Amino acid sequence: MDKHAQELKATQAWVRQELDRCLEFWLKNGMDHQHGGVYTCLDRTGKVFSTDKSVWMQGRCGWIFAYLCRVYGKKQEWLDASKSCIDFLEEHCVNRAAGGRLYFTVTADGRPLRQRRYCFSEGFYAMANAEYYGVTGDAACLERARAAYELIYQLNNGLIQDPTGLGPKTIPETRTGRALADPMIYLNITAVMRRCDPERTALYDARARECCETIFKYHHKPEMKCTLETVGMNGELQMDFTAGRVVNPGHDIECSWFLMEQANYEQNAALHQKAQNVFDYAYEAGWDSEYGGLLYFIDCKGLPPEAYEHDMKLWWPHDELLIASMMLYRDLGDDKYLAIFDKALDYCKKVFSDPEYGEWYGYLRRDGKPTEPPCKGSTFKGPFHLPRMLVMVDQTISQILAR
Repeated sequence: MDKHAQELKATQAWVRQELDRCLEFWLKNGMDHQHGGVYTCLDRTGKVFSTDKSVWMQGRCGWIFAYLCRVYGKKQEWLDASKSCIDFLEEHCVNRAAGGRLYFTVTADGRPLRQRRYCFSEGFYAMANAEYYGVTGDAACLERARAAYELIYQLNNGLIQDPTGLGPKTIPETRTGRALADPMIYLNITAVMRRCDPERTALYDARARECCETIFKYHHKPEMKCTLETVGMNGELQMDFTAGRVVNPGHDIECSWFLMEQANYEQNAALHQKAQNVFDYAYEAGWDSEYGGLLYFIDCKGLPPEAYEHDMKLWWPHDELLIASMMLYRDLGDDKYLAIFDKALDYCKKVFSDPEYGEWYGYLRRDGKPTEPPCKGSTFKGPFHLPRMLVMVDQTISQILAR
C-alpha cells in the first residue's frame, strides 16, 4: 500500500468515527419525542437553548437520515428520525392557504412564526420526501417531492405569482437581479430527485442542464476569477453597491461539487473543467493565509464587505471544501487537491471538531476561537452539512482505494 493510500485509510477511519459522534449528538439531543421533528438550537453539550424550529432543518434532517439508510443500509433509528421530521413538516410547516409554500420557522408544537420569500424550505422538503421514498417506497412522499420540486421551478422562473403575496427583496422598478443560490440549490435538489425518481430522468436531466447553463451564463466571471452571488438579470455586473460585489467562497465551492456531480453524470469533461475553475477561484480568494480557514464573505474588488460576519469562520464552507477537494483528487488524481484537503482537514480537526461532546462548533471568530458561549446548532445549523460531508468523503475515499 502506497503512502497516499495509507493516509487515506487513516483519514477514513477518523471520518467514520466523527460521523458516529455527530449522529449520536443529534439523535440523543435534538429529536423532539413530544411534538416530532428536530430541535437544532443546541449549545456545546447538546442542551436546547431555543425551542423554535427551523423548517429548513426539518427537511435537512429528514433527508440526511434517509440518505444514511440509502448509503449504509436501513436502521430503524435513522428511519424513525427521518419520518419524524417529514411528518412534522407535513402536519405543521406547509402553508396550505398559500399554495403549498412552506414556513421558515415554527414553534415547538408547529405553530407558524415566519414566512420567507425564497424557496429553500420547499427544496429541503422535496429532498427529504424524495429520499424517504427512495428507501421505503412510500408513494405519498414521492408525490409531495414532485409537487414541491415543480413549485420551486415555477417560482424561480417567474411562471407564477408567489402565493404568499411576498414581493421581491428589492423594489423591482428600481433594481432586479439573479441570485446564485437559486440555480445551484435547484441543481442539487435535481440530483436527489433523479436518483430517487428515475421514472422522470428526462425531466431532471433537462432541468440540471438548465441550472448549469444559468450559473455559467450569468454568475461565473472567469475574467474576474470569481463567481458572484448576485448579478443583474442579464448577468451584468453591479459594482456600485456591496451586494453586487459579494463572493461567498463556501457557496462557490459547494456549487463546484454540484457541478462536478453533473459533469460526471454526463461524462462532460468541459463542464468538469469549468467546475474545477469555480473551485480554484473560490479557494484562492477565500483561504485566510494569516489564520487559516475560509473567510465567509469577500468583496470581489477588495472593498469592505457589508456583512458583519464576513471574516468569521463557519462550519459549513469547510465541509464543502472537504467534499469538493476530495472529489477533485478522485477525478483528476492531482496531488494539489489532496494537499488542499489535508490542509483543510487539519484546520477543522483543530478548531471545529469537539471529540468531548461530538458535532462541530458552528461559528468561529477569524482567529478560530468559538463565539462565546459556543453552539453546535442554530436556526441555520443542524444535522446536514457535517454528516453529509462525512458520508460523502467516506464514500469518495472508498472509491479511490478500490481502484
